Amino acid sequence: MRSGGLYPRVSRVLFRLTDAEQAHGLAVRALRSGLVVARPVRDERLRVAALGLDFPNPLGMAAGFDKNAEVPGPLLRLGFGFAEIGTVTPVAQSGNPQPRMFRLPVDSAVINRLGFNNAGHAAALAQLSAGRLPAGGIVGVNVGANKDAADRVADYVAGIETFAPVASYFTVNVSSPNTPGLRDLQAADALRELLTRTLAARDAAAAAPVGRHVPVLLKLAPDLDELGLAEAVEVAMETGVDGLVLSNTTLSRAGLHHPAAAESGGMSGVPLFAPSTAMLARVRQLAGPDVVLVGVGGIATGDHLFEKLRAGANLAQLYTGFVFGGPATARRVLLGLLARMEREGVGSVTELAGSGTDAWAARWPG
Repeated sequence: MRSGGLYPRVSRVLFRLTDAEQAHGLAVRALRSGLVVARPVRDERLRVAALGLDFPNPLGMAAGFDKNAEVPGPLLRLGFGFAEIGTVTPVAQSGNPQPRMFRLPVDSAVINRLGFNNAGHAAALAQLSAGRLPAGGIVGVNVGANKDAADRVADYVAGIETFAPVASYFTVNVSSPNTPGLRDLQAADALRELLTRTLAARDAAAAAPVGRHVPVLLKLAPDLDELGLAEAVEVAMETGVDGLVLSNTTLSRAGLHHPAAAESGGMSGVPLFAPSTAMLARVRQLAGPDVVLVGVGGIATGDHLFEKLRAGANLAQLYTGFVFGGPATARRVLLGLLARMEREGVGSVTELAGSGTDAWAARWPG
């Protein structure tokens, strides 16, 4: 099935007949079937060298879509520059009670309270070890902790140890609002212990048996205040993480109009674009020019991606934009980015990165 003009008609029917989680399951199965295709955008102006990796373009699929590493290959073939699987926890868990995922079409937003539902480390590792990725495909692994873990840090360490042989990079996710107490790991002392232990596990794996440095990124919540954000960034820089992912879903309901806005959970989508981009720019100011930043939150168009990069991102990710935009999303967003670059006289995405940091950071409420 070609992914262009057909999707708006299909999605209207799909949204009427299925809830958000059922539709997600159908999307994963369709990608696994190989019937959903799109023409990737290949342009040298989009290439990004970051984290010791060569990204064909700066737009990735965020964690949450492919929790069990079932379709990273098909996502890359749709034109995403990279894909991030997970969040994965050591032991399979069912997550929170259903219903737990809600589409808000009038707001181009989604609310979820999934709670790290996934099939566990062993299942995801088997998928990633099956060798079904395009040559050179970049796949990150987003690691988390089981809800009932006695030592949550140990769960993150286990994720590093399990996936080090197959991960292009890691994201340490302490920012989901749907696992009670998880965001407490963003506090300075707890975060320092978490990162120290996970980075030590990464370094041990690099020595043997992996034989390579696997980058580790930290994903933060958009609901941190200025003090909490500054402390988290300081600890991340002090411990030596390779990058930061900004940001996860928000507890805020600012700008929403759909009745489902009253549902609990984290909100993603276009209403998160401005606050998450301002936060990204503030982190660029705090962290300096060298650390890799991945901008997430509200990307649905080429202009959104242009502004994420301008605010200070080296790379970017989306998920909710794919819910409403369908399989052609990566192609459409990247073509929109190139069109905006041409209008602005920007020769490459690396030239664009960080050119508007101060202007966006001025919008950070802190």
